[in-house]
Amino acid sequence: MRRLSLVKGEHTFVFQYPPGAESQIVASFAELAGDPESEFDWYDAAVLSYQMGRQIEAELSAEV
Repeated sequence: MRRLSLVKGEHTFVFQYPPGAESQIVASFAELAGDPESEFDWYDAAVLSYQMGRQIEAELSAEV
């Protein structure tokens, strides 16, 4: 399982997912960022998307 987390003020957002489910997690980021009731915004979605890419990059580098 992969895990992404973001601490924003009083809120902690944690996303856990299996490898291969990246598109579903990005869709979850978009849904959460688009919810006006949520403290999670589009910047947060971008930060976690970047973090996801870095994790995948590190895993791929470790395999070589």
